[in-house]
Amino acid sequence: MAISNRDRVGRALDQLRDGLLPYISTELNTNIGKNWQDQLPPQAKNLQDVAVLLSLFMDHWQGVFKKKLSQSDRAYVSELKEARNKWAHSEPISSDDADRYLDTAARLCRNIAAPEHAEAIRLLREELQQQVYSDRARNRTRYQVSIENQVQAGLLPWRDVITPHPDVITGKYQQAEFAADLDQVRRGIGSKEYTDPSEFYRRTFITSGLRALLRIALERLNSQGGEPVIELQTNFGGGKTHSMLALYHLCCGQPLASLAGLDEVCSETGIHAIPNASRAVLVGTAFSPSKADIKADGTVVNTLWGELAHQLGGAAGYALIASSDQQRVAPGAQDLAALFTAHAPCLILVDEWVAYARNLVSNPNLPAGTFDSQVSFAQALTEAVKQVPNALLLISVPQSVNEIGGSDGEKAVDSLKNVVTRIAYQWRPATGNEGFEIVRRRLFEPITTKEAGAARDAVVRSFTDLYSHNPSEFPAETREAGYRDLLISAYPIHPELFKRLYDDWSTLDRFQRTRGVLRLLALTIEGLWNGNSKDLLIMPSSIPLDDNDVKNELVRFLDNQWEPIISQDVDGPQSTPTRLDIENPNFGRVSACKRVARSLYIGTAPRADSKCQIGSGLGCRFAMASSAVMSCITACMPARID
Repeated sequence: MAISNRDRVGRALDQLRDGLLPYISTELNTNIGKNWQDQLPPQAKNLQDVAVLLSLFMDHWQGVFKKKLSQSDRAYVSELKEARNKWAHSEPISSDDADRYLDTAARLCRNIAAPEHAEAIRLLREELQQQVYSDRARNRTRYQVSIENQVQAGLLPWRDVITPHPDVITGKYQQAEFAADLDQVRRGIGSKEYTDPSEFYRRTFITSGLRALLRIALERLNSQGGEPVIELQTNFGGGKTHSMLALYHLCCGQPLASLAGLDEVCSETGIHAIPNASRAVLVGTAFSPSKADIKADGTVVNTLWGELAHQLGGAAGYALIASSDQQRVAPGAQDLAALFTAHAPCLILVDEWVAYARNLVSNPNLPAGTFDSQVSFAQALTEAVKQVPNALLLISVPQSVNEIGGSDGEKAVDSLKNVVTRIAYQWRPATGNEGFEIVRRRLFEPITTKEAGAARDAVVRSFTDLYSHNPSEFPAETREAGYRDLLISAYPIHPELFKRLYDDWSTLDRFQRTRGVLRLLALTIEGLWNGNSKDLLIMPSSIPLDDNDVKNELVRFLDNQWEPIISQDVDGPQSTPTRLDIENPNFGRVSACKRVARSLYIGTAPRADSKCQIGSGLGCRFAMASSAVMSCITACMPARID
């Protein structure tokens, strides 16, 4: 029997409580003293109440928790206090709100080193998403497109040229969320696009940066040179996990010919096979430094180096450094080199190390060892990998404040970076317009026929002709020689929509650069496809803001005031643009007002001044520059083509 959203939130709050209690107790014991509970007022002595724990977190944020965690974590706690109050007062909780609360609770648990509780909440959220998907599939009514489309003779709408992936059309992407989780993939958990090597590579666009990374890995794991240590430098949501997964699946034991896109990389290196490599994945948020981990074979692992050895060689591998793990003292480079030699070739992936190490800065008595031992391990690890010709180490070092946390996080990142940077090759992921191809590959099936390719090219030619024949009405970049190539690489999505999402929306807190774009566009494509869209390209003016799923995805990153703004001033049956289109048949023929309003919203909402008083119609202060308006208009003028 399906449980209610309130029950799910209640269970998540229980998991959160069980994760918070030892974390808060340890931190307050260390920073205030073991008698801190005696100082609590009577109403705050029940530490089995998650509300008390959340209040303690906020009360001691400045003096205690700010050292380890980021402002995002403080925002998570505020949101979870709201969730707890709704739950306690039996207020209705929508599926959208429940999904957000569960996501926030899981994130906070990961960041306070409570991975088992984060996993339990993740399963609750997965169950909710499956139920939502089932309900949508059972009760779905076709999305009624409110934009009229009149396509020029000879030009085909995008949906007649290219097909989205089946999971996008059906909405199943909501379960996977495009959320690559390295540790879950290691454990065989997740959607096929991440866990199956062939499917992963089929959907992966090999950028110039990823090609260089794969080339290094092929050379190194075949003892033909290559950099031994690689530091992945990316911003939050910048593709580091996807890049690590590419190497993880490269070492899966499958023939390289079964992994799409590797032909060119192999031809560059002259290497067409890879030995069956041992793999170790160390994700800092997946392990708790405050307690030992008992493996299925009975091995008790305390530290990251113990985990590394056990993943590479099981109990036998662990035995090689057992004394170092049991004494919580980092092994030397020679001991680690012996481990790697015994299980070579080997690939070691380290992610979220700062999130793990920052917990040890002020707590030297945890089972994981001291913070100094982490730094010593980092130095020994990099030195050992250099000594073994077919061992490769990838380490991600965060660039985002959200990932680093507070002052303890800053100390952790500085110390680890100083060690890693001495040896590591600095690698960066896709840049520039390669992101367009990455997203398109993830959302759409490839164009495989000459007819479809010709139809795409005809649309692209029509847009480029429009821009060149009207130079005063469009930005200069649309007339540059490379803009045609940009339209082709982004097809069927207009490059301006990509630009607004990557340049503007990705600056918002929690809107991850690649994942956030994928989620929003997947929702948009699902709605447009099932609504039989006839647009030539998917543009800012195409975003179906009167579709609740799309609207909720956009407003979740903005202030609460934006939901009524959309309904009144942008899109919806009672909105001003809809009324204007109805009153003016020439506008209504192509839904001109609604198209412009949608485009202005997509182009200006992320940069709007939160203090401005919005709500007086389309003339309100959307805080836009004239250049932004012109950029938006670039992608909302289908009437000039239609």
